Amino acid sequence: MKNLLLHSCCGPCSTQVIDVLKNDYNVTIYYYNPNIDTDEEYAHRLAEQKRYCQIVGVTVIEEKFDPQEFLSAVKGLEQEKEGGARCPVCFKLRLQKTAQKAKELGFDCFGTTLTVSPHKNAEVINAIGKSICFDEDIEFIEGNYKKQDGYKKSIEFSKKYNLYRQNYCGCKFSKIR
Repeated sequence: MKNLLLHSCCGPCSTQVIDVLKNDYNVTIYYYNPNIDTDEEYAHRLAEQKRYCQIVGVTVIEEKFDPQEFLSAVKGLEQEKEGGARCPVCFKLRLQKTAQKAKELGFDCFGTTLTVSPHKNAEVINAIGKSICFDEDIEFIEGNYKKQDGYKKSIEFSKKYNLYRQNYCGCKFSKIR
């Protein structure tokens, strides 16, 4: 099996995606989310990610939390609505870093849990991932994990494992729009 570095935005979103991929890949979660608005929210999501991964036997690699990376990347896009021009910039930031980390650590491929959300455009995310895979020379695993009731299953997993489910993507701009 190929070794996959899977970017994850949070524990609940990772549940369904890990379940789908675990039979075909050796999955390691990469927790890199500079978009999250507060230290407390970041820590809460990370703790839930680690707790779930410990239950299912998946390793978590945590990147340093630096919200300035996100704020610098989206400068000038603060007034965009959720799902607008700011989001692809955020996706690219996180996927680029995931691809670079995957190469650095010798993984065969990289992917993301972002497409399990009904609020995220899988076509846009997959296009960004495919573009990055050429730039970084590492395979990108495409997915639209909301299909076949994927999002619903992630909710069921979250209930089963009593995972904290946040009600916004994490960035302060999505919280106020």
